[in-house]
Amino acid sequence: MYYVYVIKSDKYGRFYKGMTTNTSKRLIQHNKGQNKSTKGFRPWRLIFKKQFETRIEARNFEKYLKSGIGREFLKNIS
Repeated sequence: MYYVYVIKSDKYGRFYKGMTTNTSKRLIQHNKGQNKSTKGFRPWRLIFKKQFETRIEARNFEKYLKSGIGREFLKNIS
């Protein structure tokens, strides 16, 4: 199983969208500063995740969330 997830920086209000097979482990990595692009905006909290059967499906949804329409979608859930 693959998950597309969205995390939000509590301190800065920024969003990060990603894909993983283990959201709990990935959130810990973000909050420990193990990801260069999210390190400076800690702490993060998980605000959205969706499960997919295949990596391709998950990647396509991740791309959608990073588009203009996807950003509008995220405004309604955050």
